[in-house]
Amino acid sequence: MIPFTYEKAASLEAAIAAVTSKPGAKFIAGGTNLLDLMKLQIEKPIHLVDVRKLPLAAIEDTADGGLRIGALVTNTDVASHPRVKRDYGVLSRAIVAGATGQLRNKATTGGNLLQRNRCPYFYSLDLPCNKRAPGSGCSAIGGISRALAVIGTSEHCIAQNPGDMAVALRVLDATVETMDAAGQTRSVPIADFHLLPGDTPEREFDLQPGELITAVELPPPLGGTHHYHKVRDRSSYAFAIVSVAAVLQRGGTGRVAFGSVAPRPWRVETAETAMVDGPRAVVSAAFGGATPRDDNRFKIPLAERTLSLVMKEGRA
Repeated sequence: MIPFTYEKAASLEAAIAAVTSKPGAKFIAGGTNLLDLMKLQIEKPIHLVDVRKLPLAAIEDTADGGLRIGALVTNTDVASHPRVKRDYGVLSRAIVAGATGQLRNKATTGGNLLQRNRCPYFYSLDLPCNKRAPGSGCSAIGGISRALAVIGTSEHCIAQNPGDMAVALRVLDATVETMDAAGQTRSVPIADFHLLPGDTPEREFDLQPGELITAVELPPPLGGTHHYHKVRDRSSYAFAIVSVAAVLQRGGTGRVAFGSVAPRPWRVETAETAMVDGPRAVVSAAFGGATPRDDNRFKIPLAERTLSLVMKEGRA
């Protein structure tokens, strides 16, 4: 780990000013992803601004019947909150499916949204990676891609988004709230927050330098039955090969989002109109235009089988 300086922020404004004024500075809260990346020298911040004492750790009802989750609320506290369990069960289930209890006790809502991809070539400093070094090339293309994305990729990157929480937030149509150096706030739909790689795979999130996530807002409850199913290589402490988050309504309608198949949580709203026709019709529409590799093309039929299991649970 390279040397760095550290400070504890006393206010939102001070935290943002500290990161904005020092190129290469970063916010830190739980640090469950950032510290690992620093140890590997993938991330090399010269200055860390600790935001854990900022007033961003509340879960509050909103005027329209939704829920506002502060960026510093831990994953454990989100998953166990009575309203989340009652009204947003898909979110609680997705969080519990991720990592371990110890990590969920440290990981925060904002930090979870910002976790980096898990491509093995991104973690291998001796191999080219356009996310680490823009323009150097993508070693995953032509390499081992079993766990990587099958849709939403580009000729510059095929890494997948590994998250669980974000997949549930996508199916719920959550909104990410932020504040920038000028004190201006923004509300970014979760559908737009994670960026596709295109020609700039190093840019993964719709955030400007120094912009800080302050909260995630959930709209009023959808009702229906909530499901999250995660397929992985072992039963715990493993990232998904494919995951499915779904909210199912009577009559065979509903919403569905897929995880670990694309550079962001993958939801195609027009595909949801095919839910009455079954999982094959949904997956066919949601994965139209997919460009799988030889060793990960199994993800598409696996997504269909996983959705089939979820839909059977919904009818039980």
